[in-house]
Amino acid sequence: MRPVVPARNESSYLLNQIIISPSDTDYLDQLIPSIREYSYGNRTSQLLQSLSKFASDKESEIEGICNSNHQEFVTSVNQLLRIREGTVSLTAEILDLNQSIQASTERLADQKKSLVESRSHRQNIDETFRAIQDCLEVLRLANQVHDLLAKKNHYAALRALDELQNVHLKGVTQYKIAEMIQRSVPSTQRAIAEAVMSDLNTWLYRIREMSQYLGEIALYHTDLRKTRRKERAEKIPYLGHFKLNSAIELVSDEHEEYDLLQNDELQVDFTPLFECLLIHQSLGHMDKFRIEYANTRRRQKELLIPASITLVDDDGASLHNLLEEMAGFAIVERSTMKRVPELRSSVDVDELWDSMCQAAVSLISKALHEVDNAESLLKIKNLIALFMQTMNTWDFPVGVFDDFLLVLFEKYAELLKKRFSDDFQEIVSTDDYMPMPIQSLEEFDKVLSVSWYNPEKPREEQIFPCVLPFSQMYPLCCIDIRNFLNQFYFFANDDFPHPNVIDESLKNTLDELLSFKVCDTLVERLASQYLGQIVQILINLEHFELACQELEILLAAARSQNFAGGPITLRATGKFRSNKKAAEKRIFEVVNSKIDDLIETAEYDWLAPTPPTEPSNYMQTLTRFLSNIMNSTLLGLPTEIKELIYFDALSHAANMILAQPLSPEVKRINSNGVAALAKDVEYLSRFVDSLGVPILRENLDELQQTVQLMQADNADEFYDISTRNKKYGRVDAINGPILLEKVTHSLQSPVKLDKFTTLSSRFGKK
Repeated sequence: MRPVVPARNESSYLLNQIIISPSDTDYLDQLIPSIREYSYGNRTSQLLQSLSKFASDKESEIEGICNSNHQEFVTSVNQLLRIREGTVSLTAEILDLNQSIQASTERLADQKKSLVESRSHRQNIDETFRAIQDCLEVLRLANQVHDLLAKKNHYAALRALDELQNVHLKGVTQYKIAEMIQRSVPSTQRAIAEAVMSDLNTWLYRIREMSQYLGEIALYHTDLRKTRRKERAEKIPYLGHFKLNSAIELVSDEHEEYDLLQNDELQVDFTPLFECLLIHQSLGHMDKFRIEYANTRRRQKELLIPASITLVDDDGASLHNLLEEMAGFAIVERSTMKRVPELRSSVDVDELWDSMCQAAVSLISKALHEVDNAESLLKIKNLIALFMQTMNTWDFPVGVFDDFLLVLFEKYAELLKKRFSDDFQEIVSTDDYMPMPIQSLEEFDKVLSVSWYNPEKPREEQIFPCVLPFSQMYPLCCIDIRNFLNQFYFFANDDFPHPNVIDESLKNTLDELLSFKVCDTLVERLASQYLGQIVQILINLEHFELACQELEILLAAARSQNFAGGPITLRATGKFRSNKKAAEKRIFEVVNSKIDDLIETAEYDWLAPTPPTEPSNYMQTLTRFLSNIMNSTLLGLPTEIKELIYFDALSHAANMILAQPLSPEVKRINSNGVAALAKDVEYLSRFVDSLGVPILRENLDELQQTVQLMQADNADEFYDISTRNKKYGRVDAINGPILLEKVTHSLQSPVKLDKFTTLSSRFGKK
């Protein structure tokens, strides 16, 4: 409202404003508001008085002015009259306007009263509207929570629910809807927790489904790393000393880094796990969630391990699937532990890993009896070793599988032993025991490459076809020995942590095979009556002895650097060496037996009426036999052995020939009988001389001197020690008198008999 001012001052101000108005329009513009203002205050009469007074004053002023200037006065009077007329007219208008304003004021008062009443209603409506708006906002947020939950925006739903509970509900606590929504918050939280757990279970199921593929990729890239390591080692041999997963290998391969969980082939998204974890942390259910998650993973681990597996299926699919499943499962566990350490601790992960390893090894062990060949077992070992290297990359202990590799190796060694035992047995038993013929230089080089044989002639001087001293079994056994070594060392590559075990097992198994399957089988065949076969066995034994010596050097060079010990000694070496003596003895027996058979055919007529004209048939056959074995059967033997056999054979032949006249059945021998014996001995002596081995002649000295004694005219020289030592020193002191007694053509004199008795007593015989 306008401030109240004194009436006079206000009237004066109003009159001044009216007077100074430049036009009638402005005059009215000034007058109408004043009339309206005075009408509100019922001061219209005051305004009229002021106007009348103003008019009187002006008239007086005009009159004064007129007195001084009549004409101007008259003019002014006329103007005033016109003004008066206007004033009267204006006064009437003012009165009309006043009445109109009075009526408007009454209407305005009624309207103001109505306005006050409407404002009260409007305020109530506004308050109601705001309450409805607040409740609608709460309902909107409550619906939004459920909409977000339906859209699987679980964390956003939980945040919206938290905002609804802690912010918006506090503004509508006076309304019943707040109580209803507040009561529904726990159930909504449970719904969110159940929904996120449902999504997590779905994620865990997908992780379970992709575990095998994840493990397959992990094993595949480990194999690629091994290939790259091998290629680097070929270029830089120094890098070959560092195994897979060593610091040097990891640094060398870091340019090939590969994210196993995020790549073009596979993406493992941990978002559902993180969301579930975050929601349970927000709800304060972390301990419960941790236990439930651990139980779920434990159940999945149990489902991962099958009831049984087979190791003889195509491509080892059963074992592949098992190890790949384990690898994928464990890698997810390790990745979860690194990303969410408060959810999965290393103890939890290692506990699951250890139980999986124990179960897997138990399954493989039960199925191991199915495997009956070394190649399949080697594939199993390589797959397990690749699995171990893969898991080492993720810091998983593999001691259980490490120990199991020893079990696999024992099985592998057993299978190899059985296979090569059968191979050796077949080679030795089916050999022809004849010197091995070689038709070309290619065959010769091939034999040299597989066997331990140093030919006497250089390769360039060899003439083909030729014959090697050993039989075909020797190079075949050498091939098997080399294959056997290679098969053993196939198991002992850089992914087997027990090289010493392999070195020792290889030595013992090889020693056993050579000793029992080769040497003993050869020795058994010494019972043969075929001299050529026995000689060939002796030659083979000698070459096997040399091969064993080479093997000792080879095994010592190939064994692990960590293996402590001196030179390697195979028992088979000594066994081959000792059985060479047995073979030589058997050759002696066979040759001597043949000599016995031939000499037994001798048919001496000790009392022949005429002297012989040619050597006996048995002697000719005997020399041919000795010549044949020297030039054919014994030809492949070393010279010293050959001479020893000949020496023994001639010694035995001489003894057997000498035994002919000493036989108790021979009572008398005439000069023709002695001549026949002398001719045969001479024939034998010429044969021995033709051999060109002077030492062999010594075997016939006793025989020759005995025959000379039997032909002597003066037999008494034998009883003279000095003469006997010069002429008959090799003649047996007992046999000499016996033979002399048989070749005596007349009855013995008492003197000669006494000499014989005295000589016999000197040598302790009667």
